[in-house]
Amino acid sequence: MAYDVAGRRALVTGASSGIGAGLAEALAKAGATVGIVARREKRLAEVLERCRAHAPESRMWVADLADPKAVETMAEAATRELGGVDVLVNNAGIPKRRHVTALDAATVDAVMNINYSSPVRLTLALLPQMLERGEGRIVNVSSVAATLSPPGEAAYAATKGALTVFSESMAVDLWDTGVKVMVVYPGVVDTELFTLPDNDPFVAQVESIPVDEAVAAILAALAADAAQVYVPKWFGDIASGKAANVEAFLAGTAEYVRQQQTAT
Repeated sequence: MAYDVAGRRALVTGASSGIGAGLAEALAKAGATVGIVARREKRLAEVLERCRAHAPESRMWVADLADPKAVETMAEAATRELGGVDVLVNNAGIPKRRHVTALDAATVDAVMNINYSSPVRLTLALLPQMLERGEGRIVNVSSVAATLSPPGEAAYAATKGALTVFSESMAVDLWDTGVKVMVVYPGVVDTELFTLPDNDPFVAQVESIPVDEAVAAILAALAADAAQVYVPKWFGDIASGKAANVEAFLAGTAEYVRQQQTAT
């Protein structure tokens, strides 16, 4: 049975730009009342204005989701002001491209806190009201890094892998409750994620897709109640190939990195 977002209340984190902003506006266009969350107030307000053109009751909260107390406060506010949350989109996250020999424990902990612990906290805070209603959708934005283990992204990929496994285990636990979970695996999408400072250069020579294309695929998967969606779809084939022969995949990746380094 298809899932219709019209008339639903959706909460989207990391909504000031990129996939989060695109999803928030698309959900509003589809008839959902949207709550958006991010740290950058000015950019978030611009997204809210676009959402309100379609869903006037949409609203925003400025919050640093790295702070557990801020997550708790924002979850309470969203539940109160939206009247509940039917669709939770955990999209907020940060990249960290850094060779493993240059990593330190503090960096790993910081990335894990934002990319994994924060969406888990928010999910657990909003899950009871979904269970009480007997219906809800949780969309966790992971990454192809979770399944492809790209070079120079050990810290980032680990956070997305953790979010993926949490999501899948949660999906099983909630199987008969009416609350469903979907994992999104974006590949290279044209967002600022790949150009932020304090990150090593992006190694892979892969053409990016526009945000609108990623958003359309995610909404189609949500409507179909899919358990997962790769964006673009062909990354799923690569993940399947890796699973069939992990050693060959890792060896091939290492060789690709050597060739890139030689070329430069």
